[in-house]
Amino acid sequence: MLPAEVIRAKRDGGALSAAQIQAFVQGLVDGRWSEGQAAALAMAILLNGMDRAECVALTRAMTHSGAVLRWDDAGLAGPVVDKHSTGGVGDKVSLVLAPIVAACGGVVPMVSGRGLGHTGGTLDKLAALPGYQTEPPRAQLLAALRSAGCAIVGASADIAPADRRLYAIRDVTATVESVPLITASILSKKLAAGLGSLVMDVKLGNGAFMTDIGAARTLARSLVDVAHGAGLPCRALITDMDQVLGTTAGNALEVQESIAFLIGAAQDARLRTLTLALAAQMLHGAGLATSVADGAQRAAAALDSGHAAEHFARMVAALGGPADVLATANLPAAPVQLDVPAPRAGVLAATDTRALGLAVVALGGGRRVAGDAVDPRVGFSQVQPLGSALQAGDALLRVHAASRADAEAACAAVLAASTMADTAPPPGPVVIETL
Repeated sequence: MLPAEVIRAKRDGGALSAAQIQAFVQGLVDGRWSEGQAAALAMAILLNGMDRAECVALTRAMTHSGAVLRWDDAGLAGPVVDKHSTGGVGDKVSLVLAPIVAACGGVVPMVSGRGLGHTGGTLDKLAALPGYQTEPPRAQLLAALRSAGCAIVGASADIAPADRRLYAIRDVTATVESVPLITASILSKKLAAGLGSLVMDVKLGNGAFMTDIGAARTLARSLVDVAHGAGLPCRALITDMDQVLGTTAGNALEVQESIAFLIGAAQDARLRTLTLALAAQMLHGAGLATSVADGAQRAAAALDSGHAAEHFARMVAALGGPADVLATANLPAAPVQLDVPAPRAGVLAATDTRALGLAVVALGGGRRVAGDAVDPRVGFSQVQPLGSALQAGDALLRVHAASRADAEAACAAVLAASTMADTAPPPGPVVIETL
């Protein structure tokens, strides 16, 4: 089946057959499809879409392009459940959510990704911890799940290898936003992880791939429907990404904030609200809570008691990271730090959150092309939330950079992305809708 004919069919608005989709996926794995051909089909899908049957077929083909994990004989102590976010700026929820759910009796083999476009990647964040293995051998993964109840890792080379290749191509060809490709990419890895249930966090706002409520609902519905079509129970929350989530953006900085959150030293209110909402859905969906409200109470108790922090520490140690990460994380620090002063007195009324994410990438905290190295030290800390009342010269945030020139460029980008006003309405809720 010639790649050009498959591309032509989708370019002209046709629905691809299961055989055509299988040929594309197999071509991604064995190299018979070039990067240019894969990019062309990705663009055709972006422009012309896929119906539900096509998307289910693509998801299933990508799931079975490699190994599919089974946990029946692994000796795990609870139901296998996971969460996935469509990506945002400062979104470190996975780092705190997985150990919370594990502390409540769930087992969370969280297969995560690296940075995509302007959004940060969970694996890039955890890779800032010295020694942390993002792609451990199966024996080490199982040991982590048994001791900690959670393991945040990347997809190994034999897990959804078709998605691994397509993911890198999408990142550099402006096809990240395609709803069918997002759906198949996320769900193929989750299905290959052998989950019993899944909760999706669909980001909405100027820092998300979905910038209007209609698009977010379309993606959320696609994820829920295709997951069910492929045999995976799934729920979705639409959540706010009109501002940085938490007070940091950048890899080591977000790990540092996550540790402070887990031990109760500092907890951003919006981060806590979202984390507990997702945990509640995960626990209820996995049968570990009698209701969503009961799940929220159980999750809050696990966090506030310190049990979740203990599970995080066990996970990090089991995956090769610092033995006592809660006390000594040994995270790298940037040599240059500059505060960005507010240009006038007033209220921080809006931020261009996508621009802030791109500023982190420009500092070296993300990738311009797939092969770029990531500098774990750089990013933003002490990010002021929307609605903050500031005097002229007060810090909007602190830039962490590898050089003075990089820091000054980031300061200019932050100022351009920030809007001060005399007054501003209060920010909306962090959880917008639940499907």
